[in-house]
Amino acid sequence: MLRHIQSALREAVRDDATRVGPFLVRFDADSDNVYSNYAVPEADAEPTDADVAALVALFRAKDRVPRLEYVRPVPALDVALERAGFTVEREYPVMAVEPGDLRVPDVPDGVELVEPGTDDELVAATDVQNAAFGVGSLVREAAIRRQRSMLSKGAVLLMALVDGVPAGAGLATAPKDGLAQVAGIGVLERFRGRGIGRLVTARLSERVFAAGHRPFLETEADHKVDRVYGPLGYRVVGHSAGVSLT
Repeated sequence: MLRHIQSALREAVRDDATRVGPFLVRFDADSDNVYSNYAVPEADAEPTDADVAALVALFRAKDRVPRLEYVRPVPALDVALERAGFTVEREYPVMAVEPGDLRVPDVPDGVELVEPGTDDELVAATDVQNAAFGVGSLVREAAIRRQRSMLSKGAVLLMALVDGVPAGAGLATAPKDGLAQVAGIGVLERFRGRGIGRLVTARLSERVFAAGHRPFLETEADHKVDRVYGPLGYRVVGHSAGVSLT
């Protein structure tokens, strides 16, 4: 399952990636946020020191922090990165839910789920996600361009409103290899504790299953594993890592 998930993560960036040796590099032209700029290794990558040096040089040329995201261990890759000074910044539980195990909660009072379609709705969803994760806002045109690009490739975006006010949002990425990642689940602080994150996650997962695919997600190693995603039927199947060179 983990190899399948790693393949899906890799294929999700391939079309827009820059290739350096055994790495696919995704750069975000609108943001230098480390979580939006990263490399994904090809399967069973065995990079040379020259490959790693070329990867670092490309990130430096783009004024970005050299960073990779992948499911460990990949022994030859792990050793090559450690030799170059990369360190594991954190590990992320990877969770999946089996068909038939998904539990969809009721919609809380005052909450409405919408599928953003207008420019204003796409900007509102982006602003909610960025604010929830403490990321700086994108300019309007960049937010619209990014969301429409993902939607055109088959992603699903949902936004939660509380009494008509944008409160949370999340998306399911375009399916790759029969898998779709449920990601970017963000709820503004003043609306937390109402089950909005669980609801958005469940409804996105439901959409993925309905389209004939399997949902998975990556999360922080914190209470969300047991409090948010576990009650929906998700279970930890392994860990991915963020590896960076500062």
